[in-house]
Amino acid sequence: MKFIVTQLLAITSPRTKGINIGYLLKFIAMLLSMIIVYSVLFHIIMAYEQREFSWLTGFYWTFVVMSTLGFGDITFTSDLGKFFSIVVILSGVIFLMVMLPFTFIQFFYAPWLEAQKKERVPRRLPAGTKGHIILVGTSPLSLNLANELIAYGFSVVSLCDDPQTTLSLIEQGHNVIMGDYDNGQTYQNLCISQAALIITLDTEMRNTSITFTVREQDKHVPIMARAEHTDALDILYMAGCSKAIQLHKVLGEGLAKRILSARERSTVINRLKNLVIAEAAVINSSLVGKTLLNSGLRAATGINIIGIWERGLFQIPRPDTVFTQKTLLLLAGTEKQIQDFNKFVQENAPETKEKNNSILILGGGRVGRSAADYLQQHGRHCCIVERQASIKKTDLAYVLGDAADLDILEQAGIRTAPTVIITTHDDDINIYLTIYCRRLRPDIQIISRANFDRNVGILHSAGADVVLSLTSMMSNQIINQLSPGKLVMLNEGLNIFRTQTPQQLQGKQLHECGLRTETKCNLVAVQRGNESLVPPEPNHVFAADESLYLIGDSQAEKDFYAMYGKKDN
Repeated sequence: MKFIVTQLLAITSPRTKGINIGYLLKFIAMLLSMIIVYSVLFHIIMAYEQREFSWLTGFYWTFVVMSTLGFGDITFTSDLGKFFSIVVILSGVIFLMVMLPFTFIQFFYAPWLEAQKKERVPRRLPAGTKGHIILVGTSPLSLNLANELIAYGFSVVSLCDDPQTTLSLIEQGHNVIMGDYDNGQTYQNLCISQAALIITLDTEMRNTSITFTVREQDKHVPIMARAEHTDALDILYMAGCSKAIQLHKVLGEGLAKRILSARERSTVINRLKNLVIAEAAVINSSLVGKTLLNSGLRAATGINIIGIWERGLFQIPRPDTVFTQKTLLLLAGTEKQIQDFNKFVQENAPETKEKNNSILILGGGRVGRSAADYLQQHGRHCCIVERQASIKKTDLAYVLGDAADLDILEQAGIRTAPTVIITTHDDDINIYLTIYCRRLRPDIQIISRANFDRNVGILHSAGADVVLSLTSMMSNQIINQLSPGKLVMLNEGLNIFRTQTPQQLQGKQLHECGLRTETKCNLVAVQRGNESLVPPEPNHVFAADESLYLIGDSQAEKDFYAMYGKKDN
């Protein structure tokens, strides 16, 4: 009885009472009026046929005929009576057999089911929940980001304002709580005072409203919000946002930073305190055909080659590893060692002349324009291929047309450009353009955007040298905000991650622990306390107070944590 009362109260709540119950009562009143009128007309026509029946009989006849049961115990003999019977039967078919079930389902049964669903939807986190990340919204980007953060050991809860979507996501294994985005009690139910971070990736106006609502409940919880336009940044910060991010700018600049130059053999992609992480292409250098052992790099520069990347395939370098035209070296060392590497490779490189210094960007949307702006700010020329006329409003160099058209690509400089960046928001188009550009120019560097993580491997197989997705770049920023220096994304699926020295390794030397063979991870650097990061020597002995920086793909990272456990610091 308590459950039935709860459901009836939900159906007759102020939100639904005026609609559901009102329409249902109006239909019932109309139906009763029709029955009364038919019963009165029954007596009038029977009097016309000189017969007389009780009022109960009139109602009985009306119900029997409208429901089409047709017992036949009371019938008219005149044509007028028979015509009246036809009218009553047709109205019964329409109102009782068609409209009544529809009205009952629409205004009673469906709201009752909806009330049941709402009762099943979780609306609050357990008391005492802390250290969690709250993701407001359930867009594909938010859900992908939640999965990425969970993979790195963070506790993530998503907020959804629709009960059906909430239940569907829960069935798929997501941790989702239902609540209104503009309701302060919703965030109290999410234990925001104990949350590590709140992230909202909706529209700028919705994000501003959410930020205001959260700030009314808690003044200190960090809030990260998405901004589309530069003007919105100040508004979000005024609303109380801790960090506002222009996603297209983050992705565009991330793609532009991965460009390799013939003038500078290596490109710095990140810094870990005093340690510089860079990448360098082997193509058209004296290193082609040589092995790591006989290349002379370590003796001449002291640089540490921490990995080799060949279009989606990451390898830990071995002494007998042969460098090919497709090899991309990942380097770790000091600023001076990186400079020495550039000088060493340039001095021993065969005579080549860079035909064209202009970078080709396919796609002139927000990501493509952000990449072009970044390149111009750093003195690099670029040309955008875009088929929308809106590109004319910018001051960027462009070619108007379809990037799948060979004439357009040649006009933009595909034959001579050292690098092409593919930035469209459609992965199918990105895959097609990657294959097309690789066929036209086997030697060109191709950097591509991935909108869905599942297409990263396909883009590498299609010929992309570097693939970046917004989800991974966002997770990289979030993780480093919560735990600075814990994660550095080098490529999609390839990271440098930090961990405290596992107990199983303490007291052992690097060369005897089998780290590379057992986990496919490579040790990049070691840090003790606040000391500088130093590349480890083979006889380095691991200590309990050290932090280890390791490089590996996603599977290698999982294997490491599975073998040694997680010890964050």
